[in-house]
Formats: sequence, C-alpha cells, structure tokens
Amino acid sequence: MKAITGVFGSHVDAQRALDQFRGLQLPEDRLTLLTPGGTHETTVPTVAAEQPGMGSAIGALVGTAAGISGGPLLVAALIPGVGPITAVGLLGGALLAAAGAGVGAVAGGKLENAVTQGLPEDELFVYEDALRKGRSVMIALASDDVEASIFRELLKAEGAESVDAAREKWWIGLRSAEQEHYANQGRKFGNDEKFYRLGFESALHARTRCKEYDQTLAEMSVEIEALECRYPGADLAEPFRKGYERGRDYYQQLCKESKAA
Repeated sequence: MKAITGVFGSHVDAQRALDQFRGLQLPEDRLTLLTPGGTHETTVPTVAAEQPGMGSAIGALVGTAAGISGGPLLVAALIPGVGPITAVGLLGGALLAAAGAGVGAVAGGKLENAVTQGLPEDELFVYEDALRKGRSVMIALASDDVEASIFRELLKAEGAESVDAAREKWWIGLRSAEQEHYANQGRKFGNDEKFYRLGFESALHARTRCKEYDQTLAEMSVEIEALECRYPGADLAEPFRKGYERGRDYYQQLCKESKAA
C-alpha cells in the first residue's frame, strides 16, 4: 500500500474529494479525511470522549464495537502539538494513534490491523503542520501504481496540494531561523542543509519523537550509516545530529504551545 495525500485549504473541497473517493468504492479502512477542530458536519456517526480537565475540548478517544463494525467512523482526538482533530474512518484512527493521540487501546485490534501496511508515519509532521494552519488532509491508500496515479489525478482535480509541496512550504517557513541557528555554531548551512534537514525530519518521525534522546541514539546511528552508504565521502554525521536535536526541540516547543493554548 502507498499513501496518496492531498492538502486542502477548504474543508468543503476536502469533503467533496472524500465523496469522490467513496464513489470509487474504496474500502473505508484505506481512506481518511483529517480536519482541524472537533466538530464538522458529516454523514457518519461521531464517537468522542472528553478527558478530565480539558473543558469542552475533544479528548483523546475512540470507538465502540458498533461504530467500528457498522461503517465509517468519525474519530475525535487531541494530537500533541496540534490540538483537536477529527478524522473519518479506521485509517484516520490509526494515524491519530501513531501521532500520539492514544486511540489504539480503545479501538482494539481491529483498528490496529486496519492499516498495518502503508501507514505514512514519516509524513505525519507534514499533515500536522497543515492542520495547525487550518487546512484539511485527505489520505487514500493505493494498492498499486495504477491506482496511485488515479488517486493523484483525482486529488489534483479537486484542488489539492501534494504532500511534497506542503512539505516544502513547511521547511521554507523554518529555514531562515534554522540557517541563523546553524551559522551561530560556526558551520556553513549551505553546505550542510540537506543532511541537517534529514536529521530534523527524522526527529519528527512518529516512532521516535516521543522517546528520550538516549533511546533514539541507536536508530539515529543506523540512519547515519545508511546515508553514508548513499553519499560516500560526505561529511554528514554532524549536520544530521544537529538537525535531529533541533527537530526534537521544535516538536517539544509545539507541544508546550499546544498545552498552553
């Protein structure tokens, strides 16, 4: 499975794209629409729970057996560093769980098994950035290259921005500050940006960003070794580590700002 993603500035446009995908008879466990905030008009049942101390905010939650087995499910949860999010379908529930919303334990094995392949954990930070900015994210899992091409064309026709374009906008928004920070350490950002950025993004991967730094050292070493094989002779270990450390700081700051909001 391959995740094909579109980012929409309008919830109405995103909902229309969702309807188009449903017209293709795509199974609900291969489809989701993520939207910022806790309430959106929808034709699917909503399941949500509120945690103590969160007032009217939507708590991390999801699912009842009836909701999961009875068709499309609307999941509501709080994502660390983002805030309240709603997501249609089991794929949405799995994505929210991967993002740290704590949904998997309630939904049980069926949610966990719904998307064991193709879950785009390395793109989660791009989705989260779009959601923080009030945009909606449409994701469909394609079974092969032909289906992937059809999905991309459908999203483009409905006015979606690609996840690659959204990723570039995210980095452009950060680049000046990161360049200044790096230059203050006596290093040339222009020479090291590629590997610095790879380290920064690696720190935002769902599998590592909530771990203690010493717990991620082994995985970081593996990534550096893999890059050294791809780019023999490149001085990449130090910029990758510096980027990784800044990525961790960035994510922790987003979480603090989200809690304070």
